[in-house]
Amino acid sequence: MSVTTAADHHIPKDVADQLGQPGAYADGRIHDAYAWLRANEPFGLATIEGVDPFWVATRHADILEISRQNDLFHNGDRSPTIVSQEADRQVREMMGGSPHLLRTLIHMDAPDHLKYRLLTQAWFMPQNLKRLEDQIRVIAKASVDKMAALTNSNGAGECDFVREVALHYPLHVIMSIMGVPETDEPRMLKLTQELFGAADPELARDAGTPPEDRKFDMSVIIDFSNYFRAISEDRRAHPTDDLASLIANSRIDGQPISDLEAMSYYIIVATAGHDTTSSSVAGALWALAENPAEFAKVKADLSLIPSLVDESIRWTTPVKTFMRTAAADTEFAGRTISKGDWLMLCYASGNRDEAVFEAPQSFRVDRKPNRHLAFGYGAHLCLGQHLAKMEMRILWEELIPRLRDLTLGGVPAMSESLFVNGPKRLPIRFKMD
Repeated sequence: MSVTTAADHHIPKDVADQLGQPGAYADGRIHDAYAWLRANEPFGLATIEGVDPFWVATRHADILEISRQNDLFHNGDRSPTIVSQEADRQVREMMGGSPHLLRTLIHMDAPDHLKYRLLTQAWFMPQNLKRLEDQIRVIAKASVDKMAALTNSNGAGECDFVREVALHYPLHVIMSIMGVPETDEPRMLKLTQELFGAADPELARDAGTPPEDRKFDMSVIIDFSNYFRAISEDRRAHPTDDLASLIANSRIDGQPISDLEAMSYYIIVATAGHDTTSSSVAGALWALAENPAEFAKVKADLSLIPSLVDESIRWTTPVKTFMRTAAADTEFAGRTISKGDWLMLCYASGNRDEAVFEAPQSFRVDRKPNRHLAFGYGAHLCLGQHLAKMEMRILWEELIPRLRDLTLGGVPAMSESLFVNGPKRLPIRFKMD
């Protein structure tokens, strides 16, 4: 790893390249790059072949400050996720000059962002979620019972926790809320994995195709849109009390929302609504399996479950990065930023910032305070954060009292992605009551 940086704050090539390699987010190299950047160039300029240059914020304080300034650092002017120059060109060609294939909340700025956020915000507030707690607990108990069914007469078992529990529990919760039939959940899971795992050699739709031969493909978004368009038409004709009906019949400034915006809303809720929670659940169990003292600590004191939830989210940080675009010339962290400059917010780096977290490379179920950035900050704070934390809390309340022993049963693996990633395999051995 490089030990110097240029006076113009260009990040050395060997460090910058890690930021654009999906494999670095899977094998942990990205954390080495982040540690170097925090120490040597916490707000520097990265130049990667085939990608427009971008500023990289790796310190907790800088990520917070950029996130506070929504009028200065926009989501919608350019892609809010890192894309190649060629992919950007193709999207703009397809979308009449827009850099976005979808128009979700993460693609919007004021005043549209707040208008669209308010459409569903009440659904995800704690007071509304309380009425869903019993329903979610039934789903959690079923997931734990499924895991227990894999044990022998002595209560010993083994499984891939990702495949057996972590993927399906949050998926079933959010699909129940949306009103998607349970029989369609495998389809929703596959499409989500193909969308977020587009760079992963096992999860991508074109899995098996060498990365250099992969072509830009929006077929996953088309499949999602076709599915939810049929749901939307049904809910307009036969509205119920589910979230899909709310989206289908939403109006902004007195007018129905467009097809693009409706499909985008469905897709972001249907994907982010479970994938990031699945990753945090699996990341937590992985960490507990590797840290038996922490597992023993929370098992002996179930009041630690809420702090276990926050530490799991900090530790895994499923949303690794978001991009922002400078809306005007400005100065930031002593650097001159030009209008139109792209900035990368590295949440996984901020969540291991030594200036904020004691022993940030350690997993501690009783970590307090825990001012992690995994849900973002400011106007774009994650809409589903309360639901995600409730789901995790309930699952651990049901699982941990019954779990007597936990170890890894093989080699776990993370997905390869620059944007959203988490465990894709977690073989465990366990004993349950």
